[in-house]
Amino acid sequence: MSGRLFQGVIHQMKDAIGRTIGVIDENGAVIACSDLMKIGETRQAVKEEMIYSAESVVYSGYTYRTMASDSHPEYIVFVEGEDVMADKFAMILAISFNNIKSFHDDKYDKTSFIKNILLDNILPSDIYVKSKELHFASDVTRVVFLLKFNTNGETSPYDIILNMFPNTNQDYVISMGENDVVLVRELKPATVDLHETEKIAKTIADTIASDFFTKVSIGIGTPVTNIKDVSRSYREAQAALEVGRVFDTDKNIISYENLGIGRLIYQLPTTLCEMFLNEVFQKSSLDSLDRETLLTIQCFFENNLNVSETSRKMFVHRNTLVYRLDKIKKITGLDLREFENAITFKVALMVKSYLSYKPNRY
Repeated sequence: MSGRLFQGVIHQMKDAIGRTIGVIDENGAVIACSDLMKIGETRQAVKEEMIYSAESVVYSGYTYRTMASDSHPEYIVFVEGEDVMADKFAMILAISFNNIKSFHDDKYDKTSFIKNILLDNILPSDIYVKSKELHFASDVTRVVFLLKFNTNGETSPYDIILNMFPNTNQDYVISMGENDVVLVRELKPATVDLHETEKIAKTIADTIASDFFTKVSIGIGTPVTNIKDVSRSYREAQAALEVGRVFDTDKNIISYENLGIGRLIYQLPTTLCEMFLNEVFQKSSLDSLDRETLLTIQCFFENNLNVSETSRKMFVHRNTLVYRLDKIKKITGLDLREFENAITFKVALMVKSYLSYKPNRY
């Protein structure tokens, strides 16, 4: 990873410096260089010479300097030339690369720390100890976004999200599988509400669709104010996507706070759900409803049990709709024009969808 990190910085610096610059690793191999043909070369003699010198070393037309002041340097920078300017460039590069590496290592450690919390791979008592070691802000508000990419593109999902949320101490991007990415995002106090988190998710989905021509489903957990609760927000984001697949199949952004009764049904054992359907309906009465009748029921619910509005939306005569509702009552024993019966029927349809999705959950 360090080679890629250094190479990215060298690519940005090479034109400004105007000389060949690069980095040697602990084995004496060139791992990053502005001259790509030199990557992979071994300069072991320089490595051995640097052990005995805390200053720069000039060797075969290049100036070398360690990135750290310890006696066994891990990385060495080099600049083409043996003049004073080469030595100054080497000193600047050593300081810059060392700071960049320290930031990267710190970021990597924190990301690994958060991933262990998400997966419950760390004891609660150890979370606070580790957060202090990493100087990690444990009492800020964060929310977890779980992104499931539906198609495989040329760019990896992890790289896509990492480019959208670059390495900072506020946001953490974690790969959870080939097509699954977690974004742990820090929220400002003024933006801790459902509207803002869904706005962030929509921006992510729209950018991925327009720039990478890829679809993504996003589950959103609830904001948490303590680092140990990030795992709960992650589980909520997982549940949001699972419940969304059952009850909100047309949505690609689902928040745990917006699941409603679907969240309750999803937590029920299938045996209990089957008992509910058998108690509410006459045997096979729900299965006997044809597609047209089910669409009528759906439209009736969407229009708040209003007969006139439903008939207008469906382009049918009011008496035709009343006839269909009477037919439903005769088959199922429930009059959807009555509020309590309508609630029972709505829940029953959701329970049936749940059973079709996970028939053997318990």
